[in-house]
Amino acid sequence: MPTGLKQSSSTVAIGFVLNESAANTFSQASVDLNLSPLDREVFVVTAINMDPLEPDAIAATNTATNTSLTTTTQTAVQNLGNANCLATAKLAIRAAGFADGGVGFTRLVETPAATVEYIGIIATNDFFVQIEGTQNANAKAVAGKVYGYRAKASADIYAALVQSEVLSA
Repeated sequence: MPTGLKQSSSTVAIGFVLNESAANTFSQASVDLNLSPLDREVFVVTAINMDPLEPDAIAATNTATNTSLTTTTQTAVQNLGNANCLATAKLAIRAAGFADGGVGFTRLVETPAATVEYIGIIATNDFFVQIEGTQNANAKAVAGKVYGYRAKASADIYAALVQSEVLSA
């Protein structure tokens, strides 16, 4: 358990689904964690699973489904280089130059080894899921789960976590 936090729940799995608003259009959803800021409650993320819908197989065209999960709102799908990005998942089909539907590639984040205590702490009341397809004929979607537990933070730790999350947005 991270220093300055006291676990206040057992492990919780929070499911989400996000549908792209139209093919190849950035879309984002907010998932409410129902945290209590008065109790200085945070959510300690221990694992994330993201399952994007496969891209369209279109002859001679590279297609992709790109997704991310972040602690703050975004204007584009993010990568792990963003301090607020906790997970990404990408499915791609490389078909440029081919007469058929091409070759599929998967790039998914893997949850760190069990020796890692947690992969992130969400101090504000929600997290965000993003999706954007590339050269698809149809809108795509992503479903997933975030695993973790609620914890109460000391006043100084809570203030630092909230400030860090908001200022790095």
